[in-house]
Amino acid sequence: MHESILSPTMRAFLFLFSIILVASCGDRAAADARKESVAASREGGAKGASGKSQSTRDVPHPGGPYGQRADDWVLTFSEEFERFNKDLWNDHIWYEKPNPTQNFAVEDGRLKIWPQRDATGKFFNRTLDTDGKFSQTYGYFEMEAKLPRGKGTWPAFWLFNHPGDRRPEIDIMEAYAGGEGWGFVDKKGMHRPNVYGTTVWIGDGSSAGSKMNETHKDLSEGFHKYAVKWEPDRQTFYFDGKEVMSVRTAMHDPLYIILDLWFGSASGEPDDSTPQGRSNAFEVNYVRAWRARNVPSSERILQNR
Repeated sequence: MHESILSPTMRAFLFLFSIILVASCGDRAAADARKESVAASREGGAKGASGKSQSTRDVPHPGGPYGQRADDWVLTFSEEFERFNKDLWNDHIWYEKPNPTQNFAVEDGRLKIWPQRDATGKFFNRTLDTDGKFSQTYGYFEMEAKLPRGKGTWPAFWLFNHPGDRRPEIDIMEAYAGGEGWGFVDKKGMHRPNVYGTTVWIGDGSSAGSKMNETHKDLSEGFHKYAVKWEPDRQTFYFDGKEVMSVRTAMHDPLYIILDLWFGSASGEPDDSTPQGRSNAFEVNYVRAWRARNVPSSERILQNR
């Protein structure tokens, strides 16, 4: 349309529209740039000298740990579950062989581990861990996840190691939907978790502290953040950014990350009422770890050993 035949009102309208269009394009370009930046940092940090995918080292994460000052932390591990990374995760715990029945996958940007009977007809434990592939001493460890429902389900997110005869362990989240006091039964008779446990094991079989955390939420209905800030002489646990427990004890062993779906213990034994398949998965949106940005040199030596 030629400018000479435009009315003043129409010219004003087109001028305003052009401003909105430019701003919109700028915002979209900025958003695309941010996505490319994050993707580049993951790609760059996820490949070592061998070219194999591994954990991200010392890459600042845009948000930092949830509820913490981002500038106080440096990202050391970032698993956003764009695929299942065999270079980073084992599919069984070190003292067992992997069950050949497939009950986990990475789909839609999430890790899913679901209850499933194997060829013998039994529900079986599935453990995914970074044993021998990533470990860290001290720092902040965080997972965002939705938990499964059903009698017998026992999902967990924990830090662990097995040096010699010792078994140091930090349980960040473990839930027992079928256990008394750990969950509730809905109108359809389904066991659902609304409480989860946190525990610190110093390595000799004794606990330095444990707590059942009442969330007043159905943890199988939505995603929540479970985290621990591990300092040399203290472990502080968080649920959706709010402190739920603190333990004062010294722990200096490097620990690796475990995600698992086991069965039994306080949750009871699974049965025909326990939903199987992907629709009842332990769904993990991400797992991340950071180290404190400013730490004494003695702590840094422990972190990197």
